[in-house]
Amino acid sequence: MERKVDVAIIGAGTAGIAATSQVRKSTDNFVLINGGAKGTTCARVGCMPSKCMIQAAMDYHARVKLAEEGTEGNGQVNLDHKEVMARVRTLRDGFVQGVIDGFIGPLADRFVEGYAEFLEPTLLQVNGDKLRSDKIVIATGSRPLVPDKWTSFGKQILTTDNVFEQSELPKHAAVIGLGVIGLELGQAFHHLGVHVTGFDTLKHIGGLEDPDVNQTAVDFFNKEFPIHLGNEARIEASGTQLAVIAGDARVFVDKVLVSIGRTPNVEHLRLDRLGIDLDNKGLPPFNRETMQIGDLPIFIAGDVNGDRPILHEASHEGQVAGYNASHTPITSFKRKTPLSIAFCHPNICSVGKSWNEIRNSNPAVGTGEFSGGRAKILDREYGIIKVYGDHETGRLLGAEMAAPRGEHLGHLLAWSIQNGQTVFDFLEVPFYHPTMEETLQSALKDLAGNLKHEGPPILGLAKKTS
Repeated sequence: MERKVDVAIIGAGTAGIAATSQVRKSTDNFVLINGGAKGTTCARVGCMPSKCMIQAAMDYHARVKLAEEGTEGNGQVNLDHKEVMARVRTLRDGFVQGVIDGFIGPLADRFVEGYAEFLEPTLLQVNGDKLRSDKIVIATGSRPLVPDKWTSFGKQILTTDNVFEQSELPKHAAVIGLGVIGLELGQAFHHLGVHVTGFDTLKHIGGLEDPDVNQTAVDFFNKEFPIHLGNEARIEASGTQLAVIAGDARVFVDKVLVSIGRTPNVEHLRLDRLGIDLDNKGLPPFNRETMQIGDLPIFIAGDVNGDRPILHEASHEGQVAGYNASHTPITSFKRKTPLSIAFCHPNICSVGKSWNEIRNSNPAVGTGEFSGGRAKILDREYGIIKVYGDHETGRLLGAEMAAPRGEHLGHLLAWSIQNGQTVFDFLEVPFYHPTMEETLQSALKDLAGNLKHEGPPILGLAKKTS
């Protein structure tokens, strides 16, 4: 006996939930299948618990500035790692329960717990039962990548899957991989009193590509904790500790946080039975605007496809996949302007086209540095923002920054780029004083001045039309 449904969604994370929200507008004859822990990656082991930990670290670290502002007694502030981590888990559990109660619970018999595998392109097996579905959405997410040779070190290896379960933080830790996750959690560890050393095989950190922005970030983080770039790190046992070696650097630590990437959760799916070529990660080719795999009635969305592993992108892809799994004909949807933010301090943001994408086309570039004004008042006189534009039209193309409160500047730029604005359009809007946005204004003015295209007679003032 086969159960027959219109749509089956595999995976109840952000992309799967978004897909289900679209599917249920068109049919009640669907199932949402989920193997493993409930709750989204963001709520369980990603965005939310990490930001809880980062906030605790920021608040504790702020004590060092209090004496300069006239507040006495800051030396008496004590830190209890157990209480910090217990609060992180309490908040995390609340976010997860919110997902379960708000979405999964009301689905009743349309929610199936278990791992799905393909028997053929429209036939699944879950818990030994067969399920025939006209359309299928794959949204099984991803997990931290840990090389097999490091798994033998057991609990001394940390990833985002277990770091928030720690009741005590180590005295000494290494962070291997200084992308977004490594920088965020490495700096949080440092601000919570852990002796941290960072490693990365690349010479760029936080996903940055612009050499000026990257160097600014590297210089800042080297003052926070030592980082070693450009050499592959290896781990060796050393008594009760681990030795981390890269190039001439060797440190002895209690635990190692590994943040070198993520691997798609496809091992249960048997995608080899789809009759389509798979890449070296076991993934099929798909259309980024429809999320369709080849010409099959199957769609893939979210972190599992490895394209843009960010929550708002997973949600967008899930909506597209869910819509196309429940409508004909298949529709292409415009992608959102790329936006990436690392919630370290300074924030590291990449917006729009990356520097490597456009550098060979000789874009116009504008630069702003955070000094004086609001940055000085907040004791945040560090960081840089670079904005890129088209010489002929003045249209904004992209930006990178290592900037205090850059999360807000990144959004302003992403919205302007997606709306097709020029640098002149942007400079017509008000910039209040004193704010961090004034540094963005300086970068935009610098960009406008470097364009081959001539702007308005008085930069930033729009002529009134009759």
